[in-house]
Amino acid sequence: DVQLQASGGGLVQAGGSLRLSCAASGFTLDDYVIAWFRQAPGKEREGVSCIDHSDSSTYYRDSVKGRFTISSDNAKNTVYLQMNSLKPEDTGVYFCARGIQWSEQTNDYNYWGQGTLVTVSS
Repeated sequence: DVQLQASGGGLVQAGGSLRLSCAASGFTLDDYVIAWFRQAPGKEREGVSCIDHSDSSTYYRDSVKGRFTISSDNAKNTVYLQMNSLKPEDTGVYFCARGIQWSEQTNDYNYWGQGTLVTVSS
């Protein structure tokens, strides 16, 4: 079975760092895009970053460029999101998802992790 397990969230002060992990099972990363989305209370889910394993290209939404870094460890079948200089507006539930190509449309992703909560206090 295809599964994505997101972890690493927590409570951190503004300016702090967290590293999220998305452990994949039931498939290998090589053929897929893995994206991170987040959803703040009362807001729509938005794309944060993705990595396309076909060519190792990456994408970041403007508000996280220079602060977040996405990477993957193919041996561990895991994708990471290193988040530095966190801001209160980064607060939300972070989800990882599997797709074929980068898209900000949640419907384009057919498998989702369960989400991990990131809370950034001011």
